[in-house]
Amino acid sequence: MKPALLKRAGIGLAGACLVSGSVMANSIALEEVVVTAQRKAESLQDAPISIAAFSSDALEKKGISNLVDLRANVPNLQLTPHPNSATTARVYMRGVGNNDDQVTQDPSVAVYMDGVYLARNLGLAQEVADIERIEVLRGPQGTLYGRNATGGAINVITKAPTPEAIEFSQKFSAGNFDYFRSKTSLNLPLGERLAAKLAYMTMQKDGFVDNAGSGVDRFGDRDRQAWRLDLLWDVSDAIEVRYAYDASKIEDTPMFVERVPLHPEEADRPERSSESVRGLKANDVTPSGHSLTAKWLLTDSLELKYIGAYRELDNFTHQNYHAGERGDHATFITEFDIEQDQTTHELQLLGNALDDRLDYVVGVYSFAESADSFDLTVVPEFDIDLTGDGINDARATINAKRDVTINNKASAIFGQATYTPEWLESRLHLTVGWRSSRDSREATLRNVNQLSNIQPAGGLPFPTPTELVLADPEGRGDRDFRDSSPSFVVAYDLSETTNIYAKWVNGYKTGGYNVRASTVERFNAGFDAEHLVSTELGLKGEYLNRRLRLNMAVFAADYDDIQVNVQTDPNDPTVTDVLNAGEAIIEGVEMDLTALLGEATTLSFSYGYLDTDYEVVRDAEGNDVTAEFRFVNAPGHSATLGVDYSFTGIQFADTRLSVDYSWQDDKFTGSNIKDGRYIVDAHGLWNARFSMADIRALGGGIDVALWARNITDEEYYIAHFNALFPSAVFGDPRTYGVDLSYRF
Repeated sequence: MKPALLKRAGIGLAGACLVSGSVMANSIALEEVVVTAQRKAESLQDAPISIAAFSSDALEKKGISNLVDLRANVPNLQLTPHPNSATTARVYMRGVGNNDDQVTQDPSVAVYMDGVYLARNLGLAQEVADIERIEVLRGPQGTLYGRNATGGAINVITKAPTPEAIEFSQKFSAGNFDYFRSKTSLNLPLGERLAAKLAYMTMQKDGFVDNAGSGVDRFGDRDRQAWRLDLLWDVSDAIEVRYAYDASKIEDTPMFVERVPLHPEEADRPERSSESVRGLKANDVTPSGHSLTAKWLLTDSLELKYIGAYRELDNFTHQNYHAGERGDHATFITEFDIEQDQTTHELQLLGNALDDRLDYVVGVYSFAESADSFDLTVVPEFDIDLTGDGINDARATINAKRDVTINNKASAIFGQATYTPEWLESRLHLTVGWRSSRDSREATLRNVNQLSNIQPAGGLPFPTPTELVLADPEGRGDRDFRDSSPSFVVAYDLSETTNIYAKWVNGYKTGGYNVRASTVERFNAGFDAEHLVSTELGLKGEYLNRRLRLNMAVFAADYDDIQVNVQTDPNDPTVTDVLNAGEAIIEGVEMDLTALLGEATTLSFSYGYLDTDYEVVRDAEGNDVTAEFRFVNAPGHSATLGVDYSFTGIQFADTRLSVDYSWQDDKFTGSNIKDGRYIVDAHGLWNARFSMADIRALGGGIDVALWARNITDEEYYIAHFNALFPSAVFGDPRTYGVDLSYRF
């Protein structure tokens, strides 16, 4: 860590510790937030982790129904939909992530649903039918979460059934762009120890760009359904078993990709495509899975826990690139068809000993994944040089076909223990963790490049073929990776409501293969694992009789063997080599503040700062090209501000107004400076929600809410990238609507 940043961090944390803790006459206080970030239930304030947690109430207030919706609510977290599909999320945390979605390369931020790891970014934006809480763990989580958590981890926790009573809820939402959403949930006790929960969600929304060409009517349409069956069986006072099945059916149309100028110029938000669009298709993404969680309380201080799951993903996505009205350019079409399945098993032993002074968790983990991927890229009516004399003498359709298969296996043993010695009044907490991992990765590749519909544009010295195969290479890779990821944490309770911590943790992301490699040999060679070592200082405190909560963290990370995408062909962005070519330093700050400003008003503020700097980047030939690279999706500053006001004196309903503002600094979205100025400009978004809950004049149990997002109708990019031409995806315009809920 740089001395200057450490010095500033020490001053800031020390200053925060001096905030008055005087007791106020009013007894109101902030509600305790319980998280399971360390595989056990504990208070957010006790967990030595930089973490953002959203309860079901907070998720509803902010309009968060899937992971991509988090992107404007957590500083230092970037979630960008893939241009091919809004259901595919590119996830970055603290500047660490992966801009690609190929099945042979893993993400850098681990996503879990009810303890089950979701291996692919494809389908991550799925509508989970009944969410209880989302936890965002910032920084490497290698000990407890394993590989591919170098940037952090995201936990999605769903609501469990309860045998206590029948519970029913129905929520309808409607808004502009023909938005409609229905969510139904039913909890059924099936005895004193057995309960089931059924949940169903359906949603439709029109996109804001009309298709003037052929195919479906609009870009960006959303058509989604989600189901969930959840069973909970309390076998005895000591044994609990929970089974769940979930599935989503997503038939969104692709988002509109506009050809745009380079920064600092910006295009206006489009409303209509060109007539050149050919056969626009809806995507078809279906993630589903079974999970089984069993808990056995062996003694009062020892629990055995098993988490097993099988998941499948069927993913078809389609995209027409450069389909706007600006410029006379050909439509660039891609299609991806992926079938993937995964199986996971995890066995944990959780306990405490030494008169509750030692808490520990040890476990074993296994993972197996297989996938088949076929993608097709079509460039119609493209001018080509068939004779190789430098003159375009024909026009043809280019068909690039790629078949990929993968077979991945992973296993690990892990453990973490926290010891609280008697000395120092039991204020000191020492944590040590270790994870030993092994990964086996196999991949095959076949590329077929063809020309079809060849039309001579001049005199050719040979008969013009109707179809021409340019290349048909095949490749295969088979590699093993091993890693050990230790972690150390020292925490100290300054008072009953304030603690500080220092942690040193390792992160590990497995190696893989690059289907867009410049040669078959480079595909076969693959690329190695990358590592990140993070040092973090943190403060967590509650002051003013628990009316003010302030959590801060300052961190610095050494990032080694970074898997860098290097564009090999300067004229073709689809040809890249993934190399372990990078070393970097990442520094930053995170702050979360929540304050009760009286009985009716709650203020929340979050801030993130990032300073990212490549120290070394080398190309395939070993040349130093550091000056040509920069971090992507790593804005220097990001912040959120929210005010929640409860109206007092209104007897017929619990009435509340929530207003929030999210802002992020400009950020690079192209890693290579030679690519041009691929930048998403700084922008801020206003959202608001006015709700009346438990309307007593109607018998109670009925809620009504009015909401609006992007109130000022800000025009902004969510992605700016090189797709043969400078291209961008625009964020949604102003949306508004109403929610109606009933429950008993």
